[in-house]
Amino acid sequence: MLLSSLDCAGQVHLVVGISPLAVNRIRSAMSANAQVVLVCPDVQGSRYIGVRELIKNGRITWYERNFEIDDLRSLGRIDAHRIVDIAYFLDPVYATDEVLQLCRSLRIWYNVADSTASNLRFLSTYTKGSLQIGVTTNGKGCRLANRIRRHITETLPANIEQVCDNVGSLRSTLQAAINDNTSVSDSVGEFEDDSAHTNEFNRLSPEYTSESEETAERQLRYLSQAVEYMPLSRLADLRIEDLTSPETTQPTTAGPERAKILLVGAGPGSVDLLTVAARNAILEADVVLTDKLVPQQVVDIIPKHTTVHVAKKFPGNADNAQQEFLDLALGYALQGKTVVRLKQGDPYVYGRGGEEYVYFSERGFEPLVIPGITSALSAPLAAGIPCTMRDVADQILICTGTGRRGALPVFPEYISTRTTVFLMALHRIEDVVQGLFALNYPSDLPCSVIERAWCPDQRVIRTTLRDVAAAVAAEGSRPPGLLVVGHACAAIHKTATNAPYTVLEGLT
Repeated sequence: MLLSSLDCAGQVHLVVGISPLAVNRIRSAMSANAQVVLVCPDVQGSRYIGVRELIKNGRITWYERNFEIDDLRSLGRIDAHRIVDIAYFLDPVYATDEVLQLCRSLRIWYNVADSTASNLRFLSTYTKGSLQIGVTTNGKGCRLANRIRRHITETLPANIEQVCDNVGSLRSTLQAAINDNTSVSDSVGEFEDDSAHTNEFNRLSPEYTSESEETAERQLRYLSQAVEYMPLSRLADLRIEDLTSPETTQPTTAGPERAKILLVGAGPGSVDLLTVAARNAILEADVVLTDKLVPQQVVDIIPKHTTVHVAKKFPGNADNAQQEFLDLALGYALQGKTVVRLKQGDPYVYGRGGEEYVYFSERGFEPLVIPGITSALSAPLAAGIPCTMRDVADQILICTGTGRRGALPVFPEYISTRTTVFLMALHRIEDVVQGLFALNYPSDLPCSVIERAWCPDQRVIRTTLRDVAAAVAAEGSRPPGLLVVGHACAAIHKTATNAPYTVLEGLT
């Protein structure tokens, strides 16, 4: 089944027969601005009061007779050659093989009550402003879709309507600003509702300075990053100004004695893997400055009264965003605030924690550093990869796939008993693979891509160095993620021999 939404404005929807389902079907069609035509001999009875009111008020057209097969091609719009757009058979007796065959021939979508013969099925829906959520079990559950829909919508923030309206307004404003300069390219469709992250979601953009013009294209790119990583409820207050390059300041004097700056590791993803010290720091902070990759479930424990800023880091904007956060932290500390700089994983493992420690110390604030479980070691565990194992791997090396200003790093030489973990590498996986091949890494060397480790939507791709770039390109990106290379990747779970790669979804 292909789930999609239909623009039914001005269409003619034919309702055949009458049943307790009539009011729901008719109101659904009317809410989509369709014209409803009802064909049935009788609408008497207390259960059809709502239908009679709609007829009386001229909201729907009623033909007081039995359905005839020619109704399918005589009651529709003039501009559709009188063919109806959708037919609802509330009384299945009218949905004969001949009728349904004609529907298919005329390309009419049809729904038959209590039947699997339909080519159009209704979903259990939730609507809040411009947001619509639909759930179906494709006939498998007795009202199960309703239960699942309620479970999903209960997790939405109360201001979800404002979130959708604000993001939509920002997107329209930015797209209007770039219309004259936009050309057809690989980025077409990048901002559609059904677009998945490609392996270029975190592709490098040229670094810019405060003197350079901030373009709408760059703002639109940061908007897509903010939608992915910022706490959902806070998107309602996002402004165009929040998408621009910050004008940094350089406060240099230490503030009140009670002010504190803490560099806190948030661990790999699950809130259950926060240390007690990290959780306490988050709950006691006046201000939290969080990296965009800190998962939602960790961000959700930040008290509502706490001021929260999300880093504007994306490849090409890292240094400016970093400086903005340094200045924000220092500014709040000068006001006597307790500031938590929240980082995914461990602050000192590719988290720029050492740089920040030096920066704040030189300005009179010696930070407290709270360690976190680094994804470099915990993500392989989540994927069933023992980084060390006798007779397989006797050493671990943690590397970056992206150096300063996007430069490629110096890749390590190949050692057969080493497990190498590459962070920040998936957006340039082809470059990484070619760099390793240049150092004589075997093409059939097992490797794994681990994304969203320890989160419910964790994904693991098991493959070989030869096929990993193609696998990432085919499956898209689900950041944050990392690459593990070495024979340890196949020590417990063997690499498939009948396919170039395998994908495992969810925590196992």
